[in-house]
Amino acid sequence: MRNGGSDSVSNSDGGSGRLSRRLRKHRTLVLGAAAVVLVGAVVVPWAVADSGDDEPCWQLPASARALADDPGAATKALDPGGDVLRLAPARELLAHEKVCGDGARLLGRIVEGATRSSGPGKPHTVAQAGSAYAVAAALHDTEIPAGLAPGVARMVAEYVVDAGRASALGSDDDAISPAVAPEEVQPNERGYVRLGRFLAPGEAHAAFEYADDLADADADMESLVAELAKDPEAFAILYDAERAYLAYYLERLTDRGGDPAFRASPDKRGGYADATTWPDNDLEDLADRVGGLMKYRARYARDGTIPDLAAFDASVRSHTRGVFRPASERLDTRPPMGDIARRPVAGPVRGDLMDGRHQLFTVVDSWAEERNVPTQRAGALRQSMDDSYVRALWLR
Repeated sequence: MRNGGSDSVSNSDGGSGRLSRRLRKHRTLVLGAAAVVLVGAVVVPWAVADSGDDEPCWQLPASARALADDPGAATKALDPGGDVLRLAPARELLAHEKVCGDGARLLGRIVEGATRSSGPGKPHTVAQAGSAYAVAAALHDTEIPAGLAPGVARMVAEYVVDAGRASALGSDDDAISPAVAPEEVQPNERGYVRLGRFLAPGEAHAAFEYADDLADADADMESLVAELAKDPEAFAILYDAERAYLAYYLERLTDRGGDPAFRASPDKRGGYADATTWPDNDLEDLADRVGGLMKYRARYARDGTIPDLAAFDASVRSHTRGVFRPASERLDTRPPMGDIARRPVAGPVRGDLMDGRHQLFTVVDSWAEERNVPTQRAGALRQSMDDSYVRALWLR
């Protein structure tokens, strides 16, 4: 199910949005060249060292190593600004397919420090959200070193709502900058917010769906997840985040599986939409992403990227935190995205972890039973998620 219409239009002012897009598309090449700047006095030079296997690797400089222990400086270094003119430092730091020694692991710590919230209950700032966009854009079409992959996966999990939205949308002209300030996240008269449901107040959001051809900025989340899925620890982090998101999402729906913020249009406009429209879409997209993870796993096993599937699966399971269950009663709290991914587990994983359909529907079925969701509604939701999962696994 995918309904558009008036609810799919950004809540920002249409005139100013169009003007911003025109300005973005018509900047001169001279302005684009200004992207190569120094950020926070951190210089990230190229260096090549012998890795011991006759293949050159990139040496992480001391100035960059210091960022691993200084989240504030890391954010300042990677924040691309409102119009991505400062993407060059992120690319120079991250876009290396072979990194010497412990450099890739340290890069992962830099990514985490630059993009994560300052603590439990703390929303992301605009600079942190912009830095998350910069990381994804810098790594576009790059083979990510194994040591870096878990750190990047934690960044994606930290922005689980934004990453999921971008995976569903691809590039979106309604996104006019790499980050959305909290004051720009306002529901329309029907309670609809383009960025998602149940958003934390005061939180900035990474607009991974933003693209700028002139700056060569494209944070393609689907291709990034596909690359990360080669690494078992990164795979486990992403899979955990989606299952935690499912529990968080279900426990905030009404007992009929609807969005409690939905308001019927007083003048009958957009009458196709009801309280279940966007929950259906969101949960279909979630099932699609889990199916996508399983698709990548199967593809990599077939082409030899994963040489030993049993060993890969065992490693994923060892890194998986556990299972996540919705609360038995509806919650009206609005946690920031980082707290969603760090949600406490409800117990150990049971059954086949790599049967994504089973792992999802066990949660949906128990939620429907505990909340006395009408049988017809629960069945329809389950079927639409199943369709989306299968399409992702076999057809996409």
